[in-house]
Amino acid sequence: MERTLSGREASEAVGGLGWRFLLGAIRTSVPVGSLAEGVAVAAGAVAACGSEADRHLRVDVRPGRVVLTLQSLDHAAVTTRDVTLAGRISAVAEESGSRTEPEVGADAPRSVQLLELAIDALDIAAIRPFWKAVLGYADEQGADGPRDPLVDPVGQGPAIWFQQMDQARPQRNRIHFDVCVPHDEAPRRIAAALAAGGRLLSAARAPAFWVLADVEDNEVCVTTWQGRDG
Repeated sequence: MERTLSGREASEAVGGLGWRFLLGAIRTSVPVGSLAEGVAVAAGAVAACGSEADRHLRVDVRPGRVVLTLQSLDHAAVTTRDVTLAGRISAVAEESGSRTEPEVGADAPRSVQLLELAIDALDIAAIRPFWKAVLGYADEQGADGPRDPLVDPVGQGPAIWFQQMDQARPQRNRIHFDVCVPHDEAPRRIAAALAAGGRLLSAARAPAFWVLADVEDNEVCVTTWQGRDG
């Protein structure tokens, strides 16, 4: 029976296969040498999922990599079925000479991540329709409340969520980035940002998120799934 998984359950179930849990889905990046090779990897993933591909699998094919995403569209979450499909895809990739495990080392390319935009607002319900209309965005699957996040229906742009303010902050940037990274890559990403001149403003909510800023105090959060369940 298909069951929805918590972030911890999903992460632990697929971590050994090279997949990572990010924002309600599991993802992996498969290095390829050409677009033709990428199409072949994508075709193998679709074949591994069979009739369940359309309801679970999303594929982004580029000349150097193929990003595979699994999430149950019916549940808008990772389920036990997605974990099973991840195992099938990884097995097929290995048989064809590819890999779903990320490269490691200081010079390794990043694996997977997601970008969100956070907009500070005093009246979220008043500004949300504007951003939905001007960006051509849609309500998140299973959520259509006046304060819920917005997503790009074709998956090209970052998700947008709204942060409730209790008073105006005219001297602070009102829009900031949230960079969701694999939990085991967060320390390396933060260290690189600090080495590049950034400052750590807060780790009070780590490992859910760390707040960093550049030298002009523009803020960004590095986030992971950890510390969010429950």
